[in-house]
Amino acid sequence: MNKLTIVLMAGILAVPAAFAKDPMPEKKVANHLDPYFTGTEAESRLAGQVRHELVMLPYFGVFDDLGFTINGTEITLVGEVTRPSLKSDAGNAVRRIEGVTKVTNEIEVLPLSPNDDRVRLSAFRAIYGDRALSARYGYRAIPSIHIIVKNGNIRLEGVVANMADKNIAGIRANGVHGAFSVVNELRVEGR
Repeated sequence: MNKLTIVLMAGILAVPAAFAKDPMPEKKVANHLDPYFTGTEAESRLAGQVRHELVMLPYFGVFDDLGFTINGTEITLVGEVTRPSLKSDAGNAVRRIEGVTKVTNEIEVLPLSPNDDRVRLSAFRAIYGDRALSARYGYRAIPSIHIIVKNGNIRLEGVVANMADKNIAGIRANGVHGAFSVVNELRVEGR
């Protein structure tokens, strides 16, 4: 069986584990519809259904990071969320998908912290308050730049259109008062 890793953001990046180093491997299946996925049609269909269920969760937002791996018909959920209910809702939503035989929920619930909440809000204002970033990324149902704050440390996840936007987001996050560190893991489309 082929193991598939998927990172859930505004855009989905689906990569079999064998290609994990290269985010845009060449297609292996002729006439495949999803340019980011090189697995079988059945895996692609299942990945699309799982992704749909996760993005439809009512409390999934800019401060959460969800992903999953597919190994045949077994799904492993990964990522970090700010609400414990989002973790359980994600597991329950994926269990209902036809064809899924097992769901392992490894989503981490971020610790409650007034300082982390303040850093999240400040980072959100700094990033989405920037005119260039807000116009391109801020007006989506699920903004593509996710801000994960754990113990005062900021990690940026998601997809941006170009390297300049990645750098601007990193600069804005580095300017947040009270943040101990910033890790910019934003991906540039097409790379």
